[in-house]
Amino acid sequence: MKETIEVKLDIPEGVSVSYENGVVCVKGPLGELRRSLFYPGVDVKVGDKVVIMSEKATKREKKMIGTFRAHIRNMFKGVTEGHVYKLKVCSGHFPMTVSVEGNELVVKNFFGEKVPRKLKIPNGVKVKVEGNDIVVESTDKELAGRTASDIEQLTRRVGFDRRIFQDGLYIYYKDGKYV
Repeated sequence: MKETIEVKLDIPEGVSVSYENGVVCVKGPLGELRRSLFYPGVDVKVGDKVVIMSEKATKREKKMIGTFRAHIRNMFKGVTEGHVYKLKVCSGHFPMTVSVEGNELVVKNFFGEKVPRKLKIPNGVKVKVEGNDIVVESTDKELAGRTASDIEQLTRRVGFDRRIFQDGLYIYYKDGKYV
């Protein structure tokens, strides 16, 4: 059944939003984010509130309205508070050392390996090593999550039982929830 749906989002203080040619631009105290949000039949209008609407909306348009709303909320949170992921360094067999050198994360002595494992940190992401914790921060939620996932995959071992060989880097806090 087709109906008209309209979703309104309040714009936080200190944040400015613009929408031109299918691209949403959100500026805030921590930076600026751009994202392409275009779908036929779904309109985005910016005034004192962000209005996402569709006339004669079917199931697909309803899903896209919810998706647009979630992306814009994540952008608001990113430019005001930022997104944080945390990883735990677990080393039971060999004492591994994790450090940030320039724009690379370096894992030395993982399972006694002589060659360190390295991961390039993308622009827009801050990675800090604090004792046994690794903190990944960014204004872009997808970029922070992808970087945390890449760090976790850096120490993945194929063919080993994870219940016994528990050494590695593991995500224990995703943005807003403990895993």
